[in-house]
Amino acid sequence: MGASQYRSRLFLLLVFFLFYLNAVGFSQSVNSVHRKAILVDTHNDCLSGQVLEGRDISVLLSKGHSDYVRWKRGGVDIQFFSVFTGETPRKKEGFYQDALQEIDSLNRIILRHPDKFDFATGYREARKKVHRNKLVAMIGVEGGHMIESDLSKLDSLIAKGMSYLTLTWNNSHDWATSAMDESGAGKTLIAKGLTDFGKQVVQKLNEVGVIVDLSHVGEQTFYDALEVTSKPVLLTHSSVWALCPVFRNVKDEQIKAVAKNGGVICINFYPAFISKSFVDAKKYWEGPGKDSIRTVLQQLPAYRDEAEILSKQVNLLVQQELAKNLPGVKEVVDHIEYIVKLVGVDHVGIGADYDGIGFVPKGLEDVSTYPKITAELKRRGYSNQSLKKILGGNVLRVIKANRS
Repeated sequence: MGASQYRSRLFLLLVFFLFYLNAVGFSQSVNSVHRKAILVDTHNDCLSGQVLEGRDISVLLSKGHSDYVRWKRGGVDIQFFSVFTGETPRKKEGFYQDALQEIDSLNRIILRHPDKFDFATGYREARKKVHRNKLVAMIGVEGGHMIESDLSKLDSLIAKGMSYLTLTWNNSHDWATSAMDESGAGKTLIAKGLTDFGKQVVQKLNEVGVIVDLSHVGEQTFYDALEVTSKPVLLTHSSVWALCPVFRNVKDEQIKAVAKNGGVICINFYPAFISKSFVDAKKYWEGPGKDSIRTVLQQLPAYRDEAEILSKQVNLLVQQELAKNLPGVKEVVDHIEYIVKLVGVDHVGIGADYDGIGFVPKGLEDVSTYPKITAELKRRGYSNQSLKKILGGNVLRVIKANRS
């Protein structure tokens, strides 16, 4: 080997070594800030998506997005557990009983595993319990229909530890209208917004320190609630309309209104709320594309008289096509950064909606993956102080403003 070749190889080794040191240093820096931050996720549907299915979220699971082991891997400190039931109640007794069933299921988990889970309703209680190798659980009730237009049932949910109430789900009800219905994607409405009873509900929530959640609500309900509330609000699992114009996302003027209120918008990870190209792909592959696949497969002897097998194969191929169009970590962080650039770093957080969404972004497959959000933000030049605000500090401020 000549001297010049030796020097070239030595130079390449030095470059590789410096690159390696830089990568290790970056990884250590990300891990350090991520672990020191109090990570709060404001929306997870595992009570209805996992627990009611009989799965034990205290151990590592092969199904779903969430369990204790993966929460700890992801550095999650405080998890809001969504108490959810849809437009049709699960139990014949109604929506309120559905809510009680889920709250009871969470209480049982905490009682059975006191070494892994704890419970909090306010800021001081939550702040005191973090970083003890436990997951601090808080309750968010997703949908005002669960109080069944009865203030005594609202009082009961408050007494059971509800920390936020989402005024509507996709369905409108007696006292508030939803984004789905107000946008025209759902039922036709006679009137929009909060009724006098709805305004009473908001005032009651303010009085007792329960956060008003404006995810899922229609624009009229949104502005009606902001006019009534005396406390900062949350949007616990919503994303940005300007980047992905769907009825569940919030427009620039709404983002500015939340910032003026002192509230926080927590970004939802659902690909159909993150990426317009995924929305377009979903519309095609669940419509004309699916029909095309079915037509082709029906010509094959293996599927001609096997309707069930045909249906499964069509759905599998549709899923494979949609997977090719999934957004990733960068696209999720684009939504965070959009809000930061529009109104500042104090008004954005994380509300991933795990176990409530049918698809997840690439790289964000479950609750263990939150460090990738921190890493991407770090790559974009966010300071450690800003990272701590986004990961949970902003939401903690809203919790404290509502119930210290």
